[in-house]
Amino acid sequence: MREMKITENKHITLKRTKKFTLLQHIEQIVEAAKDSGFGADFFEKAKPHIDFLAKKLKITQIQAALFSLFMDRSNDNNILISEISEFVKCRNIKILQYMKEIDGLVNRQLIRCRRTDHKFSYRVPLEVIEAITQNEAYQPISTVNVSIEKFFTVLNKLFTECIENELTYSLLEKGIEELIDNNMHLDFCKKLHEFLLDDLDKILFLYFCYRLEHYDDNDFAYYELVNIFKDEDFRQVKKSLKHKESELFELNLIECVNDNGFEDRDRFCLTDKAKNELLGELNLKENQAKNKKDLLAFSSLAEKTMFYNEKEHTQIQQLTELLREDNFINVKNRLKEKGMRTGFACLFHGAPGTGKTETVYQIARQTQRDILLVDISQTKSMWFGESEKKIKEVFLRYKYAVENSKIAPILLFNEADAVISKRKDVTSGNVAQTENAIQNIILQEMENLEGIMIATTNLTANLDKAFERRFLYKIEFAKPNPDAKKHIWQSIIPAISIENAENLSTMFDFSGGQIENIARKCTVESIISGGEPKFEMLVNYCKNEKLEKEHTKIGFY
Repeated sequence: MREMKITENKHITLKRTKKFTLLQHIEQIVEAAKDSGFGADFFEKAKPHIDFLAKKLKITQIQAALFSLFMDRSNDNNILISEISEFVKCRNIKILQYMKEIDGLVNRQLIRCRRTDHKFSYRVPLEVIEAITQNEAYQPISTVNVSIEKFFTVLNKLFTECIENELTYSLLEKGIEELIDNNMHLDFCKKLHEFLLDDLDKILFLYFCYRLEHYDDNDFAYYELVNIFKDEDFRQVKKSLKHKESELFELNLIECVNDNGFEDRDRFCLTDKAKNELLGELNLKENQAKNKKDLLAFSSLAEKTMFYNEKEHTQIQQLTELLREDNFINVKNRLKEKGMRTGFACLFHGAPGTGKTETVYQIARQTQRDILLVDISQTKSMWFGESEKKIKEVFLRYKYAVENSKIAPILLFNEADAVISKRKDVTSGNVAQTENAIQNIILQEMENLEGIMIATTNLTANLDKAFERRFLYKIEFAKPNPDAKKHIWQSIIPAISIENAENLSTMFDFSGGQIENIARKCTVESIISGGEPKFEMLVNYCKNEKLEKEHTKIGFY
């Protein structure tokens, strides 16, 4: 009777658990695991949920239990074994006994392992989290008989994970070999197979292709390969490139970058033969044309008269003259002859509404330079490593734009406070580490800048000293003096008298942005009433503007 009752209870439990979603099963496993010591009692208590999850995801029972604990920390991209041990209240050594099971989860692509000199850490990929929250078992991307676009999507994933230490070189090599063997229907794979390249040259060539396809970047230095090839392999690849011993040179697939008629033995790129014969399926020209759409054309910028105080007026005129193409090329060549950096990084700083961004637009229009505008919010990601990758892509896109534009465009970091402020204490968490990593990337890119970068900010007091040193030109945009304000009033509201413009300039300490706000209100009023607003109404608008300014941020640019 007792055995029959136990059997009936098990059937009832199994029936109930079938109604659970995957997340609910995981929640039950995590609840049972807390303070359990990860012992036999835990596995007995959570067995129905573990069995269901193991069957659904096609993993072992141990892996199902461990995966649940990783999922419970899926908002953390730096999960440590010690954190798992602390949660279940057991020694690290007990969890370490299950390393083969954890490696199985990595191979199943349910978690990622980041290997550094000091530790292993783990994360649950976003695509896995999305599948589980949709009550579906995660299925890795199929690599069999895929399109050329899908082929490079998988290749990009492999290289990215290797660069970020989430994939060993041996697994990268294995993944690439399977990817090629599974897609011999592609001309790219057929031709690559015909070259009979050794393993190092094959990985090297595919890295060139990956950079060109994913980042539009066909120019890189050998030291960038240190995250792909390790130790002896890296030294061998470095030697084969610097001394042109790689078979890729013999096959005319890669070459040294041409720098004003001279070979640069430290920088390399794909040849036209490689791009045309092997990458023809990718329609690179179409992709390149698409990327040009990221640029804000100078011809689309409306002409606008700007009024400045004397100091910034002089500085802006000098910078504009420098950025006229003839002067810019001449200065760059002279700097290069002296062995100095040729990039120009500029900082426009001052209160909101003082015309920083509009000045960039007017300089671009006058010097006929397009603008690559960086959306700071788009470079920030909650996922560890994603923000760094996005900021690198910004500079790679800009590098491509410089190389493929007749006149170098301007890279504009508008409202850059979030990425050039003082670095944070790394002990304060992953967010601080990520922001510091972003800043380090920007600092390094500024060192190697080949074109023109302009950053605007409202908060120079919080500017990191390392950035301050790297900005060659720093222009402060102060609020306009009474004379400049008078001209702004007359320019924006032509119907206003000189006397009234002078009175308003004296009565109210406004920026150009605030004056423009008032002008817009006047325009609205004139449309409604059919007449120009009187001076008393202007004064009233100004008083309201001042009042609103105390509570909200008003202004433009």
